[in-house]
Amino acid sequence: MHVFELPYGDSTIKLTLPDKGFIGEFYPRRQSTTDVGDVLIERALDNPIGTRRLEELVRPGQKVVIVTSDLTRPCPSDVLLPHILDRLNSAGVSDEYITIVIALGLHRKMSVEELQKAVGKEVYQRVRVLNHDVDDTVHVGTTGRGTEVEIFRPVAEADFRICLGNVEFHYFAGFSGGAKAILPGVASARTIRQNHSHMMENGAEAAHIYDNPVRMDIEEGVSFVGIDFILNVVVDEHHRVIDAVAGDWIKAHRVLSERLEKTGTVAVEEALDIAIVSAGGHPKDINLYQAQKAIDNCAGVLKPGGRMILLARCPEKFGSETFRKWMTSGKRPAELVEDLKRNFVLGGHKAAAISKVVLKTSEIFLVTNEEFAGEKLVGIECFSDPVEAIEAAFSEKGADAKYAVFPLGASTLPRIK
Repeated sequence: MHVFELPYGDSTIKLTLPDKGFIGEFYPRRQSTTDVGDVLIERALDNPIGTRRLEELVRPGQKVVIVTSDLTRPCPSDVLLPHILDRLNSAGVSDEYITIVIALGLHRKMSVEELQKAVGKEVYQRVRVLNHDVDDTVHVGTTGRGTEVEIFRPVAEADFRICLGNVEFHYFAGFSGGAKAILPGVASARTIRQNHSHMMENGAEAAHIYDNPVRMDIEEGVSFVGIDFILNVVVDEHHRVIDAVAGDWIKAHRVLSERLEKTGTVAVEEALDIAIVSAGGHPKDINLYQAQKAIDNCAGVLKPGGRMILLARCPEKFGSETFRKWMTSGKRPAELVEDLKRNFVLGGHKAAAISKVVLKTSEIFLVTNEEFAGEKLVGIECFSDPVEAIEAAFSEKGADAKYAVFPLGASTLPRIK
C-alpha cells in the first residue's frame, strides 16, 4: 500500500492507497537553488528585466500606488512590500506619498485585521492601505475586443504604479500575475465581466499566453493606464518565495511564466482512471471558487469517464453568491455550459468551467468539510470522509484502475507524455 499526506486547509489528510494501478505522485519540479525569500527578491530588484531599477525610475513627490493581492491569493505581500518601500524611500519617496491598494477583483472587502495580516502590521501603520472599490472607477479606454476598461480611481490617478503578484497557472488567462493585478484586480464589475467573457474562445487555457484572447485583452486594457514596475514571485506549498522577477510588466512576467511552465508541467505516462488531487491547502482551498483551478489543471490526464477526487476544505464554501446559485441550480452540466454561452455571468463562469470538465470526464468527488459536504452540487458529489470517496471511486473504476496523486493541484499542470 502507498501512504500519502495531502494538503487540506491548514493541515493535511492521510490516505492509504493500493500498489496496484499506481502511476505516480506528481509535484512541480523545483529549480536547483538554495536561495529563497529575501535573497531572491533583492536579486530580482537589483536586476530588473526590461527597465532600470525601481529607485532609478521613481521621483520624489510622485503619488505612488502599489497594487497587491488579497488573502485568497498566496502572494506573500507582507514579505514583498518592505523591499519595495525601502527602495522607494531610498529614492526620496516618503511614506505619505505611498498608497497600497488591495486588488479584490469581485471578492469581498477585507477587514482591518485581514489588511494587517496581508501587508504586515508595521507596513499597515506606515502607509495608507485601501480595499479596491468596484464602484469608484475611471474609464480609461476601450479594447479592440470591446472591453470598456474602468480602473479604481486611486490607481488610475496615481503618478507611478507598482504591481505585486504571484505567478501560477490560470485556467483561462494562461498565468496569474503581471497585468492581472490591474485587470481584473482593480477594475469595475463591467470590465471584469466583459474581459472574462473571452474565456469561451479558443486559446483561453492554462499555460497558453502569447495568443490567449483573455490575456491579450487584459494587456491591451492595462496599457491605457500602464504599469511602471512589477515584482512577481513563485511560491512553494509553504508560501516561501522560490523564484522572483522584477521590472517591465510584460517582459518580466513572460520570463517568470516561461520558467513556471518548465517546472510546473509534469509528464504522466498514460491516461488515468482516477486522479486524486489536493488543491494545495490554504488559501488555494479557501472556497470552491478558488479550488476550481486545481480541477481544471488536472482534468486533462483523465480518460473519458475517469474520476477526479478533489480534496478542498472550503471553509468559506462557494466564495461567490452567483457561483452558489449556479452550482446548486439542479441543472445538468451541459445546461450550465449553454447558459453561459447565451449570457456570460461572472460566477456562472466558474460553474460552467467545472461543468466542461464533467462533460469530458465524469462527476467529480469533492472531499470537503462536513457542513459543505451536505450541498447538492451540479456535477459534483460531496464527501466529508476521504475514505468513502476513495472506496466509491475504486468501486466504480475497478481494482485495476490506473491512478495518480497530485498534492499541489493548483500549481501542477500534468500532461500525458
